[in-house]
Amino acid sequence: MILIIYAHPYPQHSHANKKMLEQASLLPDVEVRSLYELYPDFNIDIAAEQQALNRADLVIWQHPMQWYSMPPLMKLWIDKVLAHGWAYGHGGTALRGKQVMWAVTTGGGDHHFDLGDHPGFDVLGQPLQATALYCGMNWIPHFTIHFTFVCDENTLEVQAEMYKQRLLDWQEANHG
Repeated sequence: MILIIYAHPYPQHSHANKKMLEQASLLPDVEVRSLYELYPDFNIDIAAEQQALNRADLVIWQHPMQWYSMPPLMKLWIDKVLAHGWAYGHGGTALRGKQVMWAVTTGGGDHHFDLGDHPGFDVLGQPLQATALYCGMNWIPHFTIHFTFVCDENTLEVQAEMYKQRLLDWQEANHG
């Protein structure tokens, strides 16, 4: 089962993420947990989230890039749900062996990520990758759509179909 943990504080304004979720939902065995819809008060049901993770073979952390990071509810979800003794640490093996992918949308292009002493887009995924690896998960290459503020609908549709194909390829490779 593919579990998409989706965090967008303004989902009504995101054409890219909406199209991605529409395409992913066409596949069998895909569950989407929209954090801002489920937890508008930021009061996360940790047990429900951990149960959803238990069902998953592939976990996708999907969100828009916000100030070179993730939305605040996604960070809180990680802090609360990936608990010591459950996801990592003594006895924390619940996620060991599961695969994880980062699916992220950005408003700008690659040149927006060439700032600072460590330029490049991939460095921004490092905290998520390190989190996944620390929990014993297998990190698979990310899926990104850049320039979402200026993409036309056709381009977004093509990108969303590529996302669906990436998930379908994963399903076929892992479950026949």
